[in-house]
Amino acid sequence: MEIKELIHRIESVAPLEAAAQWDLSGLQVACHRTHIQKMAVCLDPTPQTITKALKTNPDFILAHHPLTLKPSLPRKLDNYHETLRMLLTSDVALYSAHTSLDVNSAGPAGWLATELDLQGVQVLKPNILGAQFGFGLVGDLKTPLDTQTFLSRISKLITVPEATVIGTPPQVINRVAYCTGSGASLLELAAKSQADIFITGDVKYHAALDSQIFVLDVGHHSLEEEMMRRLANLLSKSLNSIDVTFIPSSSPYTMLTSLLPSN
Repeated sequence: MEIKELIHRIESVAPLEAAAQWDLSGLQVACHRTHIQKMAVCLDPTPQTITKALKTNPDFILAHHPLTLKPSLPRKLDNYHETLRMLLTSDVALYSAHTSLDVNSAGPAGWLATELDLQGVQVLKPNILGAQFGFGLVGDLKTPLDTQTFLSRISKLITVPEATVIGTPPQVINRVAYCTGSGASLLELAAKSQADIFITGDVKYHAALDSQIFVLDVGHHSLEEEMMRRLANLLSKSLNSIDVTFIPSSSPYTMLTSLLPSN
């Protein structure tokens, strides 16, 4: 498949016009290749992940997070420089579907709503493209669950070794709101939506103090890692002429208890 056609197919799921204004979704690193046979899909374009991706001999790498949100000269020997070096010397393109993917509720960003079979799903913060596009989702469970049962169900859908809760848990969960990545800015909207729980990541201290809703902070990694795995599966099924490989990653956070000696 021609690289222009591949990008067009990616943008049918993650339209650039839907991305946040501050974002740098889109082509990150160009290459001389024009025909794509193999593609790797990952969450973060770190040197560790790019190294694993290049071992699959891809022509094109699709990441969720951009290479950088603040472009600069590669004048330091850091992760930015190393990732650029590997991509340029391998002549492999890098593309980011960041907020362009996050805001499409009908795409992989809606995976948790699908798994929970939420009813009447709506976007928490719609953008100018219409009701389907925007940050965060909210919907109702078919059958209300007590909080312990609901959290147990969530733990089977995502890896939550670093999860924390904020606020007082309700006795029953009926209405669920969530946002992949860092959704602390949507806390107020989640509360106004009358959700019983808001699932997101990276909620800072003062935002937690002000929260008016019970929050499950699962960190930045888990929801988005699964989103990208599902995007890889979607593209693998729809792009018959391209070999698509998902490159798994791990959260950079480790629980302190895992480093302590056991009694």
